[in-house]
Order: sequence, then structure tokens, then C-alpha cells
Amino acid sequence: MTEIFLGREALGDGLPRAELRRWYRPIYRGVYAPKRAKLTLTDRATGAWLTSGRTGVVTGVAASALHGAAWVDDDEPVEILANERRRQPGLTVRMDRVGDDEVMTLGGISVATPVRTAFDMGRYLERHSALGRLDALMRAAPFREGDVSALMDRYGPVRGVRQLRELVPLVDPGAESLKESWLRLLLIDDGFPKPQTQIPVLDGDVPFAYLDMGWPEIKLAVEYDGDQHRTSRSQYVKDLRRLPKVERCGWEVIRVINEDRPAEFLPSIREAFLRRGGLEIDEMAGFTRTLEPIRWFGRSRSEDAA
Repeated sequence: MTEIFLGREALGDGLPRAELRRWYRPIYRGVYAPKRAKLTLTDRATGAWLTSGRTGVVTGVAASALHGAAWVDDDEPVEILANERRRQPGLTVRMDRVGDDEVMTLGGISVATPVRTAFDMGRYLERHSALGRLDALMRAAPFREGDVSALMDRYGPVRGVRQLRELVPLVDPGAESLKESWLRLLLIDDGFPKPQTQIPVLDGDVPFAYLDMGWPEIKLAVEYDGDQHRTSRSQYVKDLRRLPKVERCGWEVIRVINEDRPAEFLPSIREAFLRRGGLEIDEMAGFTRTLEPIRWFGRSRSEDAA
């Protein structure tokens, strides 16, 4: 781990001010790191905690990464619960209440527990991003839906709680990327019942493939072809070679890539779902959407309106 420290403490311990300026750089107000150091998210979270006077609590996406959640970049803004809100680049400060039972120590700094981290991410992140981050956190540091509900009861109608209440029952640790979570939520929003994730396809009693998501009762699966097929040629070839065998087992697999638009692939999934014996989508009991659907998915609202 990179050396991260408070400048005033280093000066008090005898470090000359000229040396501080020559060899170190500020990363937050009063917090320094070596000039040539490539900072990790853990380094920056430590700095955020120090700049709060060691009284703040790291939460949000940064906390999820400290709990082991994947798909978090080192330059992700750090979110911290603190008593004083002072804007700093790369730091989001929230003056929300936090209970002692919602805080733990990781790597020597105060971090929100997985339950409190879920409570904050599910409220403050955009909806599709929130589900992806909740999926990743559940995969790394499982939390109970009932414990998140208890926090919602504790704090009442705070900002974002309606979204959180909707998303928590949809959390699934089977998602293997943020885009898989996005795709699963898109299907639910479009009226499909909640898909099962990581569906095993058996050769006798032995699984030879796992499908991203789908509905085993009608043997329909939806696969998201993500960055692993760009960065790992061997994985891409393996996935292609297993597909005929999956289809011989009676499965129909619809593949979605990053460049596909929902308007292009949702009708195909709907047609296959109904053709294979799925319920009429407008009558599905699995439709859980309670907020107005978001149909622009990554485009600006002005573009959508145009």
C-alpha cells in the first residue's frame, strides 16, 4: 500500500516543509502521497478517511470494493459519511446519519458494513448502476434483504428509499458483469419475469455450461457477450463451441452484445419467450416495476425526445 498521510502530522513529526513539497503531492485537503505513486482505490479511500479527521465512514462503491466487490476502477470517486460537507475533487461527502452498528474497520479505516453500503448505493446511484453494484456486493460480501429493510425502517422516507425498496428483491449474485445486471433489469422492466442466473446445462448429471440468465422452464436463455470476448480469445472460442451442444439439449440462446439496442433485441426475446410457451407478458405476475420505466439507457433525454 502507498504511504498516505496527513501533512500536518508529518510536519509535526519533523518532516521539513520543503521535503513535503518536493517529494509528495496532495490528494485531498491536507492529505499527501508520494508524487510518483499510482494510487489504488484503497489508497484514495484511506486519504478520504484521513481528510475527514478520521471521523468519516467510507461508503458507496468504494466501500463495496473494500468488501471485495469487482468491477470498480481505481479512479472511482470515494463516497464518505462525515459531519462536515466540504467539496473536493474525487470525493463525495454525505452528511447522513449512521449508526455504530453500521460501521466496521477494514485496513485500519472506518468503512460502512455491507448492509449499510447496500443501503447507500441502492439510494444514490442511478437505478441500473445501483442494481449492478448491489449484485457485485452480494457476490463478494453477502447481505440479507431483511437487514436492508431494517435500515429503511430505521431511517424512514429518506432520499432514494423508494428505488432501494424496489431493487433489493431483484439483487442476484449470479451476475458476472455490470452489463449483465443492466440486461436483467431491462428484461424485468419490459415485463418478463425475473430471469434465473447462472443456469446449469447438464450432460447427464454433470454441468458442461452455465448460461448467463433465462427461464429454465421453457429453456430460453439470454447471454451477454461482454469484454471477456474481446480480451480473451480462448473464452470466446470456448463459448462458441459449447453453443451447439447447448442447443442440442433443447435450449434456445439469444446473444446480446454491447452495440445492440434494446429496441432491436427485446422483440426477439419476447417472440421466443411466447413461442416457447411463456406466459403472455402483459399478464405476468413477475412484473415488479413500480417506477416510471427508463427507456433512454445511456443516451441523453434530449436525444430520446428528438
